[in-house]
Amino acid sequence: MSALHLPRFIGSWRRQLIGTFSNNAVEIPQWELELAEGDDAGHFGPDSAVWAVHGSMTPIIAGVRALLLQALHPGAMAGVHDFSDYKEDPLGRLAGTIRWIFTVTYGDTAAAKAGSDWVLRLHERVHGTYVDADGAVQPYSANDPEIARWVHLAFTDAFLSSHQRYGGPIPGGADAYVAEWAVAGELMGIPDPPRSEAELRKQMAGYDTQLRNSAYVQEALKFLQRPPLPRNQLPGYKVLFAGAVASLEPKHRELLGLRAPHLGPVPLPVRFPVKLVLGVIRFGLGTQGPSERSARERLARLDRLAGGR
Repeated sequence: MSALHLPRFIGSWRRQLIGTFSNNAVEIPQWELELAEGDDAGHFGPDSAVWAVHGSMTPIIAGVRALLLQALHPGAMAGVHDFSDYKEDPLGRLAGTIRWIFTVTYGDTAAAKAGSDWVLRLHERVHGTYVDADGAVQPYSANDPEIARWVHLAFTDAFLSSHQRYGGPIPGGADAYVAEWAVAGELMGIPDPPRSEAELRKQMAGYDTQLRNSAYVQEALKFLQRPPLPRNQLPGYKVLFAGAVASLEPKHRELLGLRAPHLGPVPLPVRFPVKLVLGVIRFGLGTQGPSERSARERLARLDRLAGGR
């Protein structure tokens, strides 16, 4: 490729990369711009553990890891299988998840509650039956506190563990992140979400006997191993998927039927290639996303108003 064509190629690649995370929106979505509005600082701030984790690139790996974990609960997986259109519209589903995460992370308290209430309303129609780990038929509902708790635990664990492995420091450490993100659990109607890393591990261990592999899990796993991404993004995604698998607890990898990357009996190091891919994505997406910029605009406006009193 000649130097003359390189800027055009990079521009096209960046637009395609941004499109993957924005459901191919040609402009910044309105909801991200509206995060600059609001009357308070929100649940978190620039010095918080949540901003440090969610504003990095590690959530890309964490999202894959969270889906792998969440799928192991047969009630949660039944809801995904019966009601989700993740295979027909994966970018739309990804964009919806990103919207909720960033609204709670960067919005004011009213926006965080409204965004969570919107998800809860969507979940009202998600109910049915599933076969549990003992072979018994059980009812499920996406808003059932125990299923919702597993989703929250899997999310918190995935984002924390991925950042610990592939990201930078967390202000206040792991306990601070778990305690801060407990707000998201409460907004989703989960009683007593964990507020320390030890409590997170304890609550997750309480689900060990309920987790299982199934045909539904293998169907989702096959999709996650090769999603319908642009061809130039697939090599990087394979590295990130390997990083997500390597970060799983051995018991969860075994349940999924996965192995950490290896060459024969020798484990392959994935930390460096994962960080390299994340660095390339950071170059493509920019150092600060629209949601964070909007939140900083809101905070600056509130500071000016407070100073003028």
